[in-house]
Amino acid sequence: MGALSVNLCGIELDNPVIPASGTFGYGLEFSELYDINMLGTFSFKGTTKEPRFGNPTPRIAECPAGMLNAVGLQNPGVCAVKKDILPRLAKIFRKKVMANIGGFSESEYVYVCEMLDDCEQIGWFEVNISCPNVHGGGMSFGTNAEAAAKITAAVKRAVKKPVIIKLSPNVTDITELARACETAGADGISLINTLLGMRINLKTGKPLLANKTGGFSGSALFPVAVRMVWQAASAVKIPVVGIGGVSSAEDVLEMMYAGATAVEVGAANLVNPFACRDIIQALPKAMKKYGISKLTDIIGTANR
Repeated sequence: MGALSVNLCGIELDNPVIPASGTFGYGLEFSELYDINMLGTFSFKGTTKEPRFGNPTPRIAECPAGMLNAVGLQNPGVCAVKKDILPRLAKIFRKKVMANIGGFSESEYVYVCEMLDDCEQIGWFEVNISCPNVHGGGMSFGTNAEAAAKITAAVKRAVKKPVIIKLSPNVTDITELARACETAGADGISLINTLLGMRINLKTGKPLLANKTGGFSGSALFPVAVRMVWQAASAVKIPVVGIGGVSSAEDVLEMMYAGATAVEVGAANLVNPFACRDIIQALPKAMKKYGISKLTDIIGTANR
């Protein structure tokens, strides 16, 4: 393994940098800007059983040091992803991709994962039980340990590929959720998803978003995300993928010290489409500055 390489659930990555789901589409547009094969991998757009238009507009609101979104899992549905998008992606991305999966019931999560389990391009399932922008699914599973464990076990029974469960920060005790998913068979966990937030239009006195609330992301989240990654990584033995406000090589190192094996970059991609490229290129210099010879040497050392 090289100085930047890590192993995520049995699959080696050239580096730990992963564009987060919902900020990188299915990789096609970004491939026109730079060679996305330099990424560790990427988590593609949250995919559901049926096509979804998403929530009504407006569904984006700016905030200091971040943004609110209530997109609502807009996607073409799993059949279109398998039939049309993955074959196009195979022509430009030679690595395994992470499939982010959304659902509104246990059976929907299982259905989508089963549909994609035979796709050679997919390396992992990132099962999103933490989206705050859909009703009757998403976060309703990710804030209850019993429900999270049930979804985890059902998906694990249905597929052969590694299953990473994406956790919500909108809980009292993140370690309870992390342990429940581990006990139910999860191969890894990723966190944090967005915090639930709201903005008010001062001219109307009404919420800015049509959905009223939305998911808050961006650099303001980073200290919260580091704390939760640190807590979760100290509570489980499975790999942790750190997410939340990451925008620099130094942020990646901090997440890995907290216990992350790999690190997802979200809102930064929406501000600068070259964010992940720039972070990867800056990692060797940052490692040299802090005397780090191999990234695997620092994973979780803040917990020791």
